[in-house]
Amino acid sequence: MTDWVQALCLGLVQGIAEFLPISSSGHLTLLTALMRTGGRHTFAPESAALTIALHFGTLLSIVTIYRRDIPSVIRDGYQLLSVIVATIPVGVVGLLFHDRIRTVFGTPLLIGFALTATAGLLLTGRRFQRPDGDTRPMNLRSAVVIGLFQAAAVVPGISRSGSTIAAGLICGLSRQEAARFSFLAAIPAIGGASLVAARDLLTGQAQFSLHPAAVLLGTVTAFVTGTASLSWLLRIVASDRLHWFAGYCSAVGLITILWQTLSG
Repeated sequence: MTDWVQALCLGLVQGIAEFLPISSSGHLTLLTALMRTGGRHTFAPESAALTIALHFGTLLSIVTIYRRDIPSVIRDGYQLLSVIVATIPVGVVGLLFHDRIRTVFGTPLLIGFALTATAGLLLTGRRFQRPDGDTRPMNLRSAVVIGLFQAAAVVPGISRSGSTIAAGLICGLSRQEAARFSFLAAIPAIGGASLVAARDLLTGQAQFSLHPAAVLLGTVTAFVTGTASLSWLLRIVASDRLHWFAGYCSAVGLITILWQTLSG
């Protein structure tokens, strides 16, 4: 039963934190660290089976919300090229340095610092945001910049959604276009992360140690909560309140830094 409870908890965290600008990888790592502190057995969020389940659930959330946009992107060669360009940096970083980055930067203390960096990115995006009517259209230069920010979000604690939307605002995109492109570019990025985890599972580098029903529970939970949180985030972006999450990221980051400093 422990696996079921933990799958439910991690599915909730993934579904909420994948889309809100607070870093799902950072929160999953902090959650498991808290579970260990409490003396409870837990599975690591980096386990292949759980990674596939949680990412697949949130991937379905994006496809559901943007089901009308995806066919038009596929038909429009320039939009499709922009998504591909934005995906290349995170693909290179993920394939070559993913494990090393998670090992080096995946400690709770460094995640605390990364969350404060996310807060800074959100405030920076707000600072450079252009007034309505003075925004720029999406172009390949913006796709490159957004792609680089997306690659930086491989570091746990750096929010993928927060950094890419902030990058879009810095490039002069409207709030709605920055969010739209951020999540369309997330489809191949999240799908690629799932494929890497699946490769490790199929080649035997990772073991399927969880009950299949617990994995399914994690998938469904991540999908349901992810769909709700993504819908909510888009309303927040439209109402120009995304920077409010900077306060949350700063608070959690500073509390984590204090926790790790005192416990160390």
